[in-house]
Amino acid sequence: MTLKERDKKHLWHPLTQHKLHPETIAITKAKGCVITDENGKEYIDAIASWYTCMYGHCNDYIISRVFKQMQQLDQVVFTGFTHEPAVKLSEALIQILPENQNKLFFSDNGSTSVEIGIKMALQYHFNQGEKRNTLIAFEDGFHGDTFGAMSVSGLSVYNGPFEEFFLDVKRIPTPNGENHASILKTLKEITQTHDVAGFVYEPLVQGAAAMKMHNAEGLELILKFCKENNMVTVADEVMTGFGKTGTYFASDYMETKPDIMCLSKALTAGLMPMAITTCSQEIYDAFYSDDMGKGLFHGHTYSANPLACTAALAGIELLQSEEIQKNIQRIKASHEVFNLRIKNHPKVKSTRQIGIIFALDLNTEMSRYGNLRDKLFQFFMDQGVFLRPLGNTIYIQAPYVITEKQLEKVYQTIEEALSIV
Repeated sequence: MTLKERDKKHLWHPLTQHKLHPETIAITKAKGCVITDENGKEYIDAIASWYTCMYGHCNDYIISRVFKQMQQLDQVVFTGFTHEPAVKLSEALIQILPENQNKLFFSDNGSTSVEIGIKMALQYHFNQGEKRNTLIAFEDGFHGDTFGAMSVSGLSVYNGPFEEFFLDVKRIPTPNGENHASILKTLKEITQTHDVAGFVYEPLVQGAAAMKMHNAEGLELILKFCKENNMVTVADEVMTGFGKTGTYFASDYMETKPDIMCLSKALTAGLMPMAITTCSQEIYDAFYSDDMGKGLFHGHTYSANPLACTAALAGIELLQSEEIQKNIQRIKASHEVFNLRIKNHPKVKSTRQIGIIFALDLNTEMSRYGNLRDKLFQFFMDQGVFLRPLGNTIYIQAPYVITEKQLEKVYQTIEEALSIV
């Protein structure tokens, strides 16, 4: 019996309606930019397995570091204890984060990092005697699948059955260079009628909204408005963090820095599950008290797992290396060249890019998980390229170690796919 056949007996996969999509692809190994299935077929991983393995699968440097750590300390409770991997990671991460970030709180995944960011924002005001219950978020945002994260997400395809249980959230459109005045007007109206605790946002790129990109100048205006009105700003950099936008973090594009940042995915280079919610000293100080009840009572069993911390530290060292920084610029330049040859194709509606993230919208309507989208996905896989269309959007977010030859195959496969649309 094959792996995919054995899988069907007991496993329930994420984002899957199993009656409509009963088949899976069994992957047996991965290295660099290539994943291999149980039949030996190879696929270029052009989305870094949901934007995690940015330094390539099974990176030798990261593995060697984690293997060494495994032989010394594997796991210990992080309440009341600490260890060198967590301390060293904090020191390294603070060096590349926006300068106002000063404290780190560990959890397990992107959703929980946002959940913690929301709790920090709400409790920040509560601890100071203010009752602020409303949050602001962008339309079409996605921040995770736990209840707080779902509350600030705007994609009802994921949230439908749970919306009556959500926190109070008011939504605003993303800035596009022409709607800034109207957004600020809406913000003023919201703050006049609601006690707003904070603003939760994906800076510059909304990943699950099909790599929808927005205007840095407009976001800067929104962040300044939030600062002026004592609203805690929570930047969800789970997808955008660690070099993907061309800078260490998307927040680096704005002068006004977030009060809180949410990190995961590429944080541990895809090797281990872990997340971090960082914050400014000002946010932390609102919890620092003789009153036990003003502490942040949130915890995860595997918080600051030493192996995950070691993987993250090794990943940061790679990110800062000359080789990876040159690769980021190389991929960015290759995308720009590809854009010139594809943007005027009659079946391409629009293209967009920031850093190593490239996306194009097809000049046809299709549902997010419809038959045409499935046909495209299958075509890509048949050609040996793992791309995962979001509706009519095809996007690339490949590992930093992808070769020019591999990139060209990705580009050619996309061009060939246009003939079946």
